[in-house]
Amino acid sequence: MGLLSNRVTRESLKPGDHIYSWRTAYIYAHHGIYVGDDKVIHFTRRGQEVGTGTVIDLLLISSGPANSRQSCPTCTAPQEAHGVFSSCLNCFLAGGVLYRFEYAVSPTLFLAKARGGTCTLAVSDQNDIVVHRAKFLHENGFGCYNVFKNNCEDFAIYCKTGLLVVQGIGQSGQAVSIIGGPLAAVLSTPLRLVTTNVYGMAATAIGVYCASRYAADIGMRRDVAKVQVEDLTGRLTTGLLQVVEPQIPVDHARQSPQLVTQ
Repeated sequence: MGLLSNRVTRESLKPGDHIYSWRTAYIYAHHGIYVGDDKVIHFTRRGQEVGTGTVIDLLLISSGPANSRQSCPTCTAPQEAHGVFSSCLNCFLAGGVLYRFEYAVSPTLFLAKARGGTCTLAVSDQNDIVVHRAKFLHENGFGCYNVFKNNCEDFAIYCKTGLLVVQGIGQSGQAVSIIGGPLAAVLSTPLRLVTTNVYGMAATAIGVYCASRYAADIGMRRDVAKVQVEDLTGRLTTGLLQVVEPQIPVDHARQSPQLVTQ
């Protein structure tokens, strides 16, 4: 595995792999779940969408497959209602390079990755469960696309782990990176009173950025719940899903939030 990403060959892919390909000069990557037979299920911006109203919308417009004047005979047409669809690997990559997202990485390796959206501390479920989730969501949707809360990486991470962030920024490591860079600069600015050395300030900003990425990773967050895919669509649509924190810790161990339905 490299420090920036994990490039792989097509021959090494297995059903249930979380794959991605960089777009727009490595500004953003498009993510999906490989389900076998040269097919990828992924979440795009072609359904209902919540934009940011900023230039970021223009930068991320290439998150989906490139449009082609001639339709691919092996790909299914996108469902305009929810934006989850199946395509062949070639259409998914859209001329880009194939990478595999890594799970259960060590904290050292996670922090060594300068760029978010390539790995996570969280543990993946078994591949057959991952494929089942992806195929179910292909038929039933994954909610409204949102750059920071519900994007293609969030879709793939949910398929791999079954974990859902109900409030705040979603699971997406690249969304955290987009926010974390400016945040690190802002938070480290007051420290100019401690050191005026440009190298010291840079090191401080990098430290804040890495800490924010680590704390926001799906494997470290407490505002997540394990959600059955059969329950996901209906509960999110009707607002019957929420996360509550455990009230009394046992042996000071980190506890998982409880899934509550109303």
